[in-house]
Amino acid sequence: MDLSSYASPAAIIETVASQLACSPVDKEVAVQLDEEDELKHLRACFHIPRVKDLPPTNLALVHKNETCVYFAGNSLGLQPKKVKTYLDEELDKWAKLGVHGHFTGKRPWALGDECIVELVADIVGAHKEEVALMNGLTVNLHLLMLSFFKPTADRYKILLEAKAFPSDHYAVESQLQFHGLDMESSMLMIEPQEGEETLRTEDILAVIEKEGDSIAIILFSGVQYYTGQLFDIPRITKAGQEKGCFVGFDLAHAVGNVELHLHEWGVDFACWCSYKYLNSGAGGLAGAFIHEKHSQTVKPTLVGWWGHDFKTRFLMENKLQLSPGINGFRLSNPSILLVCALHASLEVFGQTTMKLLRRKSILLTGYLEYLIKHYYSEDTNDPEQPFVRIITPSQIEERGCQLTLVFSVPIKDIFKELEKRGVAVSNQGFALLYLTKIVGCVIILELLLFTAA
Repeated sequence: MDLSSYASPAAIIETVASQLACSPVDKEVAVQLDEEDELKHLRACFHIPRVKDLPPTNLALVHKNETCVYFAGNSLGLQPKKVKTYLDEELDKWAKLGVHGHFTGKRPWALGDECIVELVADIVGAHKEEVALMNGLTVNLHLLMLSFFKPTADRYKILLEAKAFPSDHYAVESQLQFHGLDMESSMLMIEPQEGEETLRTEDILAVIEKEGDSIAIILFSGVQYYTGQLFDIPRITKAGQEKGCFVGFDLAHAVGNVELHLHEWGVDFACWCSYKYLNSGAGGLAGAFIHEKHSQTVKPTLVGWWGHDFKTRFLMENKLQLSPGINGFRLSNPSILLVCALHASLEVFGQTTMKLLRRKSILLTGYLEYLIKHYYSEDTNDPEQPFVRIITPSQIEERGCQLTLVFSVPIKDIFKELEKRGVAVSNQGFALLYLTKIVGCVIILELLLFTAA
């Protein structure tokens, strides 16, 4: 991914500070950057919880009507304001029209998923025919692997990162068990080098080169949920395919976060959930991708009626006319209520581009990194001074909008103090900070300073 057109966050911060004749860590810099932000109007498209409504908040420490600092987008995205409107539209249609709602309105229920699939295709960099909205992420991963993973005596291994998201790990385990394969010899897990937290691309490529002739499937995440590392999807894909492997990605933490070009990169298959950065609500409608080069050759192992071609689907003749590619993998009609929630979010994405979102994300994440290094550098001469270590890669091309932070003081104490002040963060034994607004970065650092003192 060429990020050469993106300016260095540090250079932007220091330039603004120079223009304002203040320190780069002064709040005035954040305020100025917020004023210049061409995407700031999109903030108004979402409901942001108020601190008084968050259960852990200590109301004596906050202004009750302020909105919270929301750093948990990797777990659950905020609700788009149009969700309720769109849900009400379909509930009203159901009440008034009953079964006739299947073929009327701007979201006919029989075509609900197809009404919004093009919006998703734009976000993942795919052709419309290569994307389907269906099921949940792990269901889709299983359906894809049932068709792509066809182990032979010589090619039977699955390569994945050692700390893959549990859902991916369990899916791989169960696929190997389904085929009667030995887990220890078939599940090839790559770990970071000793003393390191993230995987080196050259190490991934070296494993593929060495083991590739015995690897059937390479399955990586797009962005690693724990470290925030953005994997080099095109290089991994190219290396794997050159060794005859199918290459797939779980994009749960990448979709809506970074620029994706699945078709251009030639990725064989991918899947993702939509309730994190795509803001579709808990358990929202998931997505799946199969490259068009496989549309006539890779068939679903399990078939349902929604995979039947739409033109004759409702003739109910039980003579399967399978839709090509990923559309043939659809099993059942998706809930129109889930479609509505995702639709509301995708329309917000439609007001901008992933390129512009990525540019803002790089600045936000880089700004927080700048402040952390200023206030909490690990290279301090004071042994009593708390420090924060960032394990997410420092190179912008190797990370998305996430910084994973390791604290020198007990994380439970940090987490508790943040929550008491109306800050929503992910609680997974470590702190994951996700950025929504530049001023928020200053607030979070002020809170960290207070807490660690």
